[in-house]
Amino acid sequence: MKINKEITGPHWALINKVIEITGYSDDAIRAKKKRGEWLEGIHWRKAPDNRVVFDLSAINRWMGGSHA
Repeated sequence: MKINKEITGPHWALINKVIEITGYSDDAIRAKKKRGEWLEGIHWRKAPDNRVVFDLSAINRWMGGSHA
């Protein structure tokens, strides 16, 4: 039986929540952004207060093998 592991709850999150949910370190997340593995406008964006927020659903799809 396949279990749907779609993220529930907030759609956008700050890096500390992404660390908690994915297990990736702060450095690993920043490296994924810098290398273009996680794309601006898909996996992350800047919020109106200029903080970087991450799309948990897009990251979940990426972790499952999809690019977006």
